[in-house]
Amino acid sequence: MSYVEGVPPLIAGKMPATRQLLFMMENIQKALVKYWEYNDFLPLQKKAMECVGSKRDSIVVLPTGGGKSLCYQAPAVVLPGLTVVVSPLISLMKDQVDALIECGVSAARIDSSLTAHEQQRVFEALHKKQLKLLYLSPERLVSDGFVEVLKKTGLSFIAVDEAHCVSMWGHDFRPEYRQLGILKQAFPNITIGAYTATATEQVRNDIAEQLHLENPEMLIGSFDRPNLVYKVQRRTNSLKQVSAVLDRHKGESGIVYCIRRRDVDELCQLLRDKSYNVLPYHAGMEDKQRKKNQEAFVGEKVDTIVATIAFGMGIDKSNVRYVVHTGMPKSIEHYQQETGRAGRDGLEAECCLFYSGGDYGTWKSLMSEMEPEAYKIAMIKLNKMYSFCTGGVCRHKAVLRYFGQTLDKDNCGACDMCLGEMDSIKDALETSQKILSCIVRLGQRFGGTYTAAVLTGSNDKRVLENRHDALSTYGLLSDYSQRTVHDWIEQLEGQDFIEKVGDYNVLNVTEKGWQVLKGNETPMLLKPAEKPAKISKVVEDSWEGVDSGLFEALRKLRTTLACKQGVPAYIVFDDAALRDMARRRPSSLTGLLDVKGVGEKKSRQYGQAVLETIKDCCCRNALQMDMHVHPEMVSADLQASEPKRHPNLSKARQRAFDLFEKKLSIEKVAKSVNRAQSTTTQYLVEYIKHEKITDPSPWVDGQTFGRIVHAARQVGDERTKPIFDSLKGQTDHNQIRISLACLRNNR
Repeated sequence: MSYVEGVPPLIAGKMPATRQLLFMMENIQKALVKYWEYNDFLPLQKKAMECVGSKRDSIVVLPTGGGKSLCYQAPAVVLPGLTVVVSPLISLMKDQVDALIECGVSAARIDSSLTAHEQQRVFEALHKKQLKLLYLSPERLVSDGFVEVLKKTGLSFIAVDEAHCVSMWGHDFRPEYRQLGILKQAFPNITIGAYTATATEQVRNDIAEQLHLENPEMLIGSFDRPNLVYKVQRRTNSLKQVSAVLDRHKGESGIVYCIRRRDVDELCQLLRDKSYNVLPYHAGMEDKQRKKNQEAFVGEKVDTIVATIAFGMGIDKSNVRYVVHTGMPKSIEHYQQETGRAGRDGLEAECCLFYSGGDYGTWKSLMSEMEPEAYKIAMIKLNKMYSFCTGGVCRHKAVLRYFGQTLDKDNCGACDMCLGEMDSIKDALETSQKILSCIVRLGQRFGGTYTAAVLTGSNDKRVLENRHDALSTYGLLSDYSQRTVHDWIEQLEGQDFIEKVGDYNVLNVTEKGWQVLKGNETPMLLKPAEKPAKISKVVEDSWEGVDSGLFEALRKLRTTLACKQGVPAYIVFDDAALRDMARRRPSSLTGLLDVKGVGEKKSRQYGQAVLETIKDCCCRNALQMDMHVHPEMVSADLQASEPKRHPNLSKARQRAFDLFEKKLSIEKVAKSVNRAQSTTTQYLVEYIKHEKITDPSPWVDGQTFGRIVHAARQVGDERTKPIFDSLKGQTDHNQIRISLACLRNNR
């Protein structure tokens, strides 16, 4: 068939352009619901699709998770002919084609991994005009004779994905992408759209020039990924630091990046020795093993991939919950793209970067054989990345600033700086002056490690032989460790008060540094915070109202369904859909359709199994089903009338705490905040602990409380079941939980 069933094709030239565009957008809206289960557009998606409909070239920059692929896939469904998608990696093409087929869209790819018979079937489908999307590498597209093949297919549109590869200023420049400049000559009347998640203004302009785009529409989304929690720390012990992240995300998918192949092999083996479920991935492995490991990760047979940056561009896995860098990336573009592989489903994800000053030298050495112009560009980017690591500003603000954007709030609530994990030292000016003075007194001839040794009063043989123990700055910072002082030196360099010069990275004081010595400028020096860090609201809000036990049961079901279908688990349902199911807990197919990411096709295909799992889990745990979920959770008038006494709480907890203070019953509070009584009881237990309440009335009467206290003294108060059994089931578990919370406040 020449168009997708259920969505009428556009008839070019049969109606005015404005009416045709309107008709196309109406059909795209229907296709979004029918095939992707989306009821609306994400920011800039509609404008990007309108560019296709109005036959205008475009450059679309949307962050990972911003629906970039849909900007060309949805129009392809309703356009009358074929859409060609240029993609750099086989794995990326395969993932997108598999996902499209799973949605019911006719799509295919031609690449070297296909057998001759498989490729022939694709050509037959092309000849019969049965395909809506065809994925190709840039080399294949511009190869001899292939352009002529495409001219016979009724080509409607060309989408260049990962378009930053076109530009030398892009972080993944690929010379073969430059060849795509011939497309405008070969297909002068065909619209071209260029799509990427990461591109500075310089890169965007270069893309337009190299592809010969005609007055392209520039659609630039926000580069911010508010659901990513950025954390940057000095690397002290890679194994210990990485293990801590993996422990926080047991059973969840994540990626650990290393700079070099040998680092991948060593760290992977150490983690496996500690029984972590990990596999390696780098370009030095055999293709077969590398592919097997990647498929194990995508298929959720392994939790964590330890890899070089060779891994990731072709991974469209939506439920990656953490990305760890064990070394500094070589540019902020790389950092943004690599961390962007986490949280593609819009849910929270943790991004930890462990760096050291040695990473700078490692990258400088690895890039030393580049062409002079490319090396110059690479070093500019590397310096900015190092400044990002050592700077003392909000991480989200720093990323946005690099791409020429600003954050519209003072506190992002999703990075180590804004969550209070790092503190500024009080005597930053005096400490900075001591460091800079020492560099000057050392004749600006030594590196950071040696300077830190002098400042901390080291008895190192070299220091004593050089008689630097006689300097006035010797031992000025002896109250601190050499590592701490060296870290401050790195921070001063990152803020441009110091620069490293020559092959040996000797320290020089910059003009800006001399202003510090004169007292005209004060740097920011950071240390780990002593107080506990705040919990990110990004994390708290995404779990609001979700029953974690039901979520885990649905994850297991998803794995089973994916194995039967032979597709990655996230293609069946992403984590956002599972959390919404565990929040709404529908009892019917009609209710299931209200869940984010569930449409008619998936409801028919998986609905019965999902409903059975939900019903079984709710019955076993006395959970209420068919929960009504409001986007704002509470009505606007209630929010306006109540002061926010607990500003760090989620909206539902905030409201529940305020109502509990008025001594309202659990039933009334549950109804007000649209939560199950079991969830509301948990809120009450938290409220009792927070407010140190010792009297459980009105939620538990005095006589019942007395019986529970007596039983707790007999059998202990660590668990509710022994108390429940001791009272022969005459008191329910919720009353016991509430009473124990009050009892513990009496200690």
